[in-house]
Amino acid sequence: MNITKHSIVGSIVAEDYRAAGVFEQSGIDFCCNGNQTIEAACSGQNIAADKLISSLNTTLTAPARKDDARNSYTSWPLDLLADHIEKKHHRYVTEQLPVIHAFLEKIVRVHGQRHPELTEIQDLFHAVGEELTAHMTKEERMLFPYIRKMVQARLTGSRNVAAPFGSIQNPIRMMMQEHDTEGKRFQRIKELSNQYVAPDDGCSTYRTAYAMLQEFEEDLHLHIHLENNILFPRAIEFEQSFS
Repeated sequence: MNITKHSIVGSIVAEDYRAAGVFEQSGIDFCCNGNQTIEAACSGQNIAADKLISSLNTTLTAPARKDDARNSYTSWPLDLLADHIEKKHHRYVTEQLPVIHAFLEKIVRVHGQRHPELTEIQDLFHAVGEELTAHMTKEERMLFPYIRKMVQARLTGSRNVAAPFGSIQNPIRMMMQEHDTEGKRFQRIKELSNQYVAPDDGCSTYRTAYAMLQEFEEDLHLHIHLENNILFPRAIEFEQSFS
């Protein structure tokens, strides 16, 4: 991969997911703001672009693990990728929300007086849960069925792919705005939690709650990356191929 200052962050990660770790370590958002160039991303973080490019090249030229399927997402059919996002990432969110809510409620009750930031973390995560649930419902009821309809139309030779929302770019624009909102909420959670490091007086429940929040954020980053940088651009291009 030829990486330059003008290369797009999200496209690099879409081609090789190992780049995500390099961007994470540099504080660069590859999912919600993946449409920026290396130069713009480095400028925002006061990082030397040449140094970041060198780190990326070192990471990406190393032999890839044969069992890591994340680098093959760009070759998946659109309907398969939509199914994967729904069954893996949507299901993960649905399963983990009540679990994390329960842990946060407990540590706020026990430690909230000494650590008032926990109340804000709890409020932010509650908002994340409500918004993500509504967001996923819209994808599962409107956007993903239309993507599957387009794929089926191509397989059968049909051109009957009219969407109830006009161009697919309309719901995608909304989904990306919502991704950005949730990304910002989690960035605030990360700051309030001291990068998910529990204080010295934190109990095992405290540490477990922070570990679950960190895992949730990591899954959300991959979830958003798959949509913003792979599924959505390809779906827009696919729809245009019918015109």
